[in-house]
Amino acid sequence: MDTNRKRSLPILVFLLSLITPLGICRAEATSTAITQSLGQVIYVPIYSHIYIGNKESPFNLAATISIRNTDPKQAITLVSLEYYGSSGKLLKKYLEAPISLGPMAATRYVVKEADTTGGSGASFLATWKADSPTNQPLLESVMIGTQLQQGLSFTSRGQVLSEISK
Repeated sequence: MDTNRKRSLPILVFLLSLITPLGICRAEATSTAITQSLGQVIYVPIYSHIYIGNKESPFNLAATISIRNTDPKQAITLVSLEYYGSSGKLLKKYLEAPISLGPMAATRYVVKEADTTGGSGASFLATWKADSPTNQPLLESVMIGTQLQQGLSFTSRGQVLSEISK
């Protein structure tokens, strides 16, 4: 193999590594069916800590749950947001009354890094509804923590448990 071909092979491999994931993502995004709903109960996993090292030392995390109305025309109502610990025990109700999220609006709630009551298997149950069929909201949790020179961050997506009918 000549020198020019030897140099261009790593560049070609690099370019293919960039193009291939983009093509896969694009194919997945276009094949997802848009479904509408009148409301749902959604489970969102969060982690107030994870375990690291051979000694399974807890690594505390701050957790944010983000609730995003993905409909550009209709509001949704967040009816309840409940925080559960690893044992399944209800730890906190985040809403005193339902709140409205306008079209494309978002809200967030935070579990502080020092709050480890939820444990590594904590979760939220969110209930939302709408007056007419609307795009499903996007619920995600973002966990982040730092200790010494180590930082961790990751996300989890919500999963629909049930549909609500009028």
